[in-house]
Amino acid sequence: MLNLKKAIYGKLSGSALSAYIGTRLFPLKAPEGSEYPYAIYFDVYNTVEYPGGKTIEQFMVQFSLFSATPNDTTEIEGMRTALRSLYDDVVMTITGYALICFIRGNSDESSEDHTTPAGTIDVYHYIQEYDGWIVKT
Repeated sequence: MLNLKKAIYGKLSGSALSAYIGTRLFPLKAPEGSEYPYAIYFDVYNTVEYPGGKTIEQFMVQFSLFSATPNDTTEIEGMRTALRSLYDDVVMTITGYALICFIRGNSDESSEDHTTPAGTIDVYHYIQEYDGWIVKT
């Protein structure tokens, strides 16, 4: 799955999403003190199957977008649109694998408190899941 994570991060460069978050797309969690807005991504699950001797992996990747402007949804809505434009039915080069599909799944949104060095702030959190399949080449 490391190669998949590299491919996901590699798609960010020069994208509309990078206009919002720059290079602040982190695996699993953001480093302490990260500047807003930012995004994280991680495996929700990964299942390996071996039909006919081939290695096929089914997976779910979750993206979480964070914006420190919860009273104005313009930024988070722009980030959501950019994320979907970037990854909906994406074509990615994954070293050692062929991508079968990468399809948008469930989403959710909330407002939550984040503790920062300056104190507690209200942050808008948008979650988007993607389901996919890859086959080892």
